[in-house]
Amino acid sequence: MHGRTRARPVKIAIVVLVLTQVMNAIFVPFLGHVGLALSVSLGAMINAIWLFVGLKRAGAYKPEPGWGAFTLRVVGATTLLGALLWWAEHHIDWLGLAGHQAQRIGWTALCLGGAALLYFGVLRVSGLKFGQFTRRG
Repeated sequence: MHGRTRARPVKIAIVVLVLTQVMNAIFVPFLGHVGLALSVSLGAMINAIWLFVGLKRAGAYKPEPGWGAFTLRVVGATTLLGALLWWAEHHIDWLGLAGHQAQRIGWTALCLGGAALLYFGVLRVSGLKFGQFTRRG
């Protein structure tokens, strides 16, 4: 591997860092802290996709069979998780619970626990075997 190839991920990281700061300048004034989370998330996705494409083009990465089905399972579970949290956001009066800390903590725990159970339950029901993550290569 020559120097140009090794420097490429660093250059990508610098470009993504600049892009993230530009997105911060655009999103944060309108969306507040949500804009910050959006900027960082988009920056991470751009970085991952760019590095992935570079590895594929260089022939350094060839995905094994099964990644398509795995991706569909994760996208499906994530969509349902997001739908549950969206429902909770619109049906629980979070601001009204400001004076009732115990109830607010209870609802938060219920929502997060329910979201985790839904996510991992959907993955399991869709055929994902969690033991696959513990096997050593």
